[in-house]
Amino acid sequence: MGKRLLNRLTPLAVKRATKPGYYPDGNGLFLVVGKSTGAEVGGKSWVFRYKVQGKTTEMGLGSADIVTLAEARQKMAGARKLLLDGIDPVKYRQEVLKERKLAEQSARNFQECGKAMIEAKQAEWKNPKHRKQWTATLETYAYPVLGLMNVADIDTAHVMRVLEPIWLEKNETASRLRGRLEAILAWATVHKHRKGENPARWRNHLDKLLPAPAKVQRGTAQHHAALRYTEIGAFMRDLRERQGIAARLLEFEILTTTRPGEVRGATWGEIDLDARVWTIPALRMKGGAEHRVPLSDDAVKLLEAIPRGNDLVFPAPRGGMLSDMAPGAVLKRMGRAAVTAHGTARSTFRDWAAECTNFPRELAEKALAHALKSEVEAAYQRGDLLAKRRLLMQAWAKYCATVPHAAAVLPMGTRKAK
Repeated sequence: MGKRLLNRLTPLAVKRATKPGYYPDGNGLFLVVGKSTGAEVGGKSWVFRYKVQGKTTEMGLGSADIVTLAEARQKMAGARKLLLDGIDPVKYRQEVLKERKLAEQSARNFQECGKAMIEAKQAEWKNPKHRKQWTATLETYAYPVLGLMNVADIDTAHVMRVLEPIWLEKNETASRLRGRLEAILAWATVHKHRKGENPARWRNHLDKLLPAPAKVQRGTAQHHAALRYTEIGAFMRDLRERQGIAARLLEFEILTTTRPGEVRGATWGEIDLDARVWTIPALRMKGGAEHRVPLSDDAVKLLEAIPRGNDLVFPAPRGGMLSDMAPGAVLKRMGRAAVTAHGTARSTFRDWAAECTNFPRELAEKALAHALKSEVEAAYQRGDLLAKRRLLMQAWAKYCATVPHAAAVLPMGTRKAK
């Protein structure tokens, strides 16, 4: 038999090779023994020799002290496969190392990306409440699961680990959180910290894994406890005897039938006392559309009595916005802890408008800044009906200032016989 051309070397031969030079194993794989210096034996390494366009190139495969003969053959085989595909293995390795280095330089964990995005976006948020809401939901639900993960490694399964536990129980929060996850991952993609599809996207992705928010929320809607409208006059009389900015905030909230956060964030720049209109910008509205509130005589009187030492109409005693707990604290001191400010300002008004007035339902819905459910109604009522709503709000303020005769007040939970 002739001398074999492949796999010429053996582990023992590799160990015994001491003379400087190249020892072929076949298919371009060589053991290279370096020159000895003094008492030190020359180092041993593996190289793969190949030709591309007539030019011979050597590709190092590692030290023979670390890479075994079998491993060197595997590396050589991989390089030969690249050559068969027309790829220079040395250039390919350089590109891989370059991409790896870039990936390491651009690597960011999810929490870093979240904080960076909030910093970048806060200029768009006129209300500091948005930053607090983003930070609070991320710290509560997302960071414990995703915070320290490389943002490039986050996939659908990781997103589901965050959303699934709260999707049914706290769907409104979960839906907002999903949007925030999607935004942060999109920010990371634009900044080249990750690649590929956004695993937090809803359409044609998570909508196949989670029930639609509208269906979940329809079955789990929470109603804000409210006063009966027959009690509002006596309640407002007691409220007006209370001192403090929180009491005035609650009074104004009831007179304008607005949401607590809209009143807490109200600024003097939004209020035109001459026109008797409070214009709440779209950014601060739940529905994302500007809302004009006609001010009744009592609402204007309340505002005129408040000193203007702050841009906020109802500032906290030490500056900044009043806590969202402030109206609830007033109710508690009044012995009304069983009801909410939101319910008393809005649900009580809605019941009164439906049961005690001839104002159209659509007008009351407009006063509450509710989107009309009927597309036909919405199409025909593109205006905000300000003049008509002014009459409605004046009637509501008058009713709030009326304390019915004790005999006419219905006990809780009872109705007049028809």
